[in-house]
Amino acid sequence: MKEEFLKYQAQTSPHPLALEVSHAKGSYIYDTKGKAHLDFVAGVSACTLGHCHPRVVSAIQDQAEKYMHVMVYGEYIQQPAVEYTKLLAEHLPAPLETTYLVNSGTEAIEGALKLARRSTGRSQIIAAKSAYHGNTMGSLSIMGYEERKSAFRPLIPDVDYLRFNNEEDLSKITEKTAAVVLETIQGGAGFILPKNDYLKKVRERCTAVGAMLILDEVQPGFGRTGKLFAFEYFNCIPDILVIGKGMAGGMPVGAFVASQNLMLTLQDRPKLGHITTFGGNPVIAAASLATLKELTETNLIAETLEKEQLFRSLLIHPLIKEIRGKGLMLALILESEEITNKLILNCAKNGLILFWLLFEPKAVRISPPLTITKEEISKGCSLILDLLNEAKQ
Repeated sequence: MKEEFLKYQAQTSPHPLALEVSHAKGSYIYDTKGKAHLDFVAGVSACTLGHCHPRVVSAIQDQAEKYMHVMVYGEYIQQPAVEYTKLLAEHLPAPLETTYLVNSGTEAIEGALKLARRSTGRSQIIAAKSAYHGNTMGSLSIMGYEERKSAFRPLIPDVDYLRFNNEEDLSKITEKTAAVVLETIQGGAGFILPKNDYLKKVRERCTAVGAMLILDEVQPGFGRTGKLFAFEYFNCIPDILVIGKGMAGGMPVGAFVASQNLMLTLQDRPKLGHITTFGGNPVIAAASLATLKELTETNLIAETLEKEQLFRSLLIHPLIKEIRGKGLMLALILESEEITNKLILNCAKNGLILFWLLFEPKAVRISPPLTITKEEISKGCSLILDLLNEAKQ
């Protein structure tokens, strides 16, 4: 299929990995030659419960037999979406009670930006340097990495940047600011955690000047860091929460969550302030509901921290300079970009899936399914150490 893949399907880079997938189950992806590949990436944090989790598959099958798409978002009452948004609200702090379901994380960011501008009457958006929030035009406009967006200018105006974890830059947040948009944990930059109550201080500054705080939990959300959402660690509740990726067990989804009063501003002046055809799709909502129930009814989230410690205890090597992140959102920072590339590509040849991060060339992504076993972790880490030893020699 490779020639047809390259000819007929648009590519994102000159050299895709081009693994020909036959099927996937649990922590493994199987190629068309029957080889098993241990997955330490989980579709870039999307397959929270591994591949083809029985509870998610069953929910999808059951719903597909009842009805699929019936009407554009928000017009008909569809049980999976109602049940899902209610359960989500039960697991979120006030005032995060009303969810707008969309199709991806970047679309959720677009909706959040519109909601902040509409509700405040202001235009300025402040984001962080080295931030990544998606690739549609609004999300691209708040990307803190000029090399990735310069080819697409002009973008949305009135955007400024602060340095993540730098308190001096909080003075940039003023009465002109509609919203500050931050990743709770910076992903593309190398899994950077907030320090010294940074998010709490941003929250306080936003409150003082009347700006919205938008937290992007598209990647760290849904148990990946050892809590349902990473902001729970940092004593900081956003005005608008953006979610996606691991929300539906591998199905395409996103959402933004706010208070009901805030969300009402999208209903009028103008009406249809934000619309989407397939947002809240009942099959996707059923998958989301099954995923959330599995996370909240089992010990998977608590076990994530135990698995993090296992990774940290096993991955000790002179070429590993640092392990960043939290839970099963980890980044190995290696000695050089060359070693990083070599490790990822050699692991791919030997049946272990690793991946890069967007803006940190020395980083190796480790974001496996939360369902990964300790035996599978040990197996993958053993291969990583063997290949690092070869690289060292």
